[in-house]
Amino acid sequence: MARPSFPSMQWPAMLVRRLIFFAILLLTTIGLTALMWSVLAPGGWTVAKALLLACFIGVAPWLGVCLGNALPGFLILVLARHPARTVLPVDGDIDSAPITARTALAVTIRNEDMALVLPPLRRLLEGLADSDRFALFILSDTQDPALVAAEEAAIAAFPLPVRYRRRAANTGFKAGNVMDFLDHHAVGFDFVLTLDADSEMTPAAVRCLVRIMQAAPRMGIVQHLTAGRPAASAFPRLFQFGMRAGMRVWSIGQGWWQDDAGPYWGHNAILRIAPFRAHCRLQPLPDGSPILSHDQVEAARLRAAGWGVCVWADDDGSLEANPPALPEFLHRDARWLAGNLQYRHLLVMPGLRPMGRWQLMQAILLFAGAPLYNAMLALAAIAAATGDTADFPRGRLLALALAWTLILYAPKLLGYAETLIFRARSARYGGRARFAAGAAAEFAFTLLLDALSYPTKTLAMLRLALGARPGWLPQNRSDRGVGWAEAARMFWPHTLFGTAVFALLAWSSWPMALWALPFAGGLLVSVPFCVATSDPRLSAWLRRRRIAATPEELAGNQPCNGPPTYSTP
Repeated sequence: MARPSFPSMQWPAMLVRRLIFFAILLLTTIGLTALMWSVLAPGGWTVAKALLLACFIGVAPWLGVCLGNALPGFLILVLARHPARTVLPVDGDIDSAPITARTALAVTIRNEDMALVLPPLRRLLEGLADSDRFALFILSDTQDPALVAAEEAAIAAFPLPVRYRRRAANTGFKAGNVMDFLDHHAVGFDFVLTLDADSEMTPAAVRCLVRIMQAAPRMGIVQHLTAGRPAASAFPRLFQFGMRAGMRVWSIGQGWWQDDAGPYWGHNAILRIAPFRAHCRLQPLPDGSPILSHDQVEAARLRAAGWGVCVWADDDGSLEANPPALPEFLHRDARWLAGNLQYRHLLVMPGLRPMGRWQLMQAILLFAGAPLYNAMLALAAIAAATGDTADFPRGRLLALALAWTLILYAPKLLGYAETLIFRARSARYGGRARFAAGAAAEFAFTLLLDALSYPTKTLAMLRLALGARPGWLPQNRSDRGVGWAEAARMFWPHTLFGTAVFALLAWSSWPMALWALPFAGGLLVSVPFCVATSDPRLSAWLRRRRIAATPEELAGNQPCNGPPTYSTP
């Protein structure tokens, strides 16, 4: 099938944009590698230095991806009047065109607290009550009899029309749940809006997605940019504050060069039912195991069949809840890691387009570099202990550290800069001073979080290599405290690794230990970091001062999970 032709961007111009992106990626990789070489080369090469350079070369391309998306995204956000429209590969009225298509609102659940799931759906349905073009479906994969009874009772008491379907077996996990719905319950509908149990969307955002689909008959998926729901607990509050800034820049920049070959994140998105049902049935992997991270595969297969996939890069009106504490966050990361690494089996799948393969490769790169980060840290400690770092030029080492930080966090830092530039945007966060305080707190939080996330991902990869079978387990979405014993059980390997690294660095060279502190110091404080970011006292302190508050919170929306409770081991 021929490539869909969207009026907003012709192919030669899009080719130029893609060449610009990959040029940024390549130049960033080469420049950082050359700088690393200049740091390591003085004093001659040793095995530790050579391995350190090899690991660096392995992680540098991801930094190029970060900068390649961040630079155009920031420029568009600053210069364009309507940034999201600027990168949307669709022409037509997406503000007021009549809604003529029928859309199913499909919510996938499994072992969920319906007291948290149903209120956002009620608000959405009440806002769409003036139209007969929408219908709500709750698609359950719950197996536990007591939870099934609670689901049925909650839905029976729901005051608005809702259709409830529960499968006897959760074959294919969420992807199988959605496809079963499309096969047996979606007759008469043109589109389906996929929602997770923690999703929340405004009626205006839903109507916008429908109008985009109506205006682009060859568009298969439109993914709405999703921000974090107002959170009571410190961990999700800080995490989503930075994620929102970074994803806004990332999605605008990515949309600029990807056009109609964008990503799908599995929820808060609208799908065209007929092509999705025809092209997105997922077969097991060669070893017989199911595909866990279904979304990018589905997007790649739609693109291979000639249908467009794009992101509506507006961060208003589409929300999700983030994990309530560090353990849940890292467990979610491990699930995503297991799913994304499966894509290595699919990169050679026949029929995919180059951009479809790129989306799969990018998802792999998101996690594959974790062992290399840990190896770099360990090799740096070994090099310091054997005297190999004595000849490191301090000025170049400083330049490398700054370049690494600025490029790796470019989407987030430029997102903060864009918000501070425009008074009206920073006013939504309580003003520039309050926003800057939130940005500073979040950036310190991110440095600590990233340091301990790399060993966690590496350990998860080792478990997979040793035969662990991944799967999707029910998720805790309720705020909770983490006790010292639980944190110590989870993070003693991180603490031990960090202590060994910094002991070697400090024994041989205090300056090297200080260089490593911003990037790896989180290992030393992983246990208190885990406890503190779930402590209700810190959470209450942040809320009182509105540090890292989102526009939705300041507009009066309550935290999605209510006030946190504290549990001791």
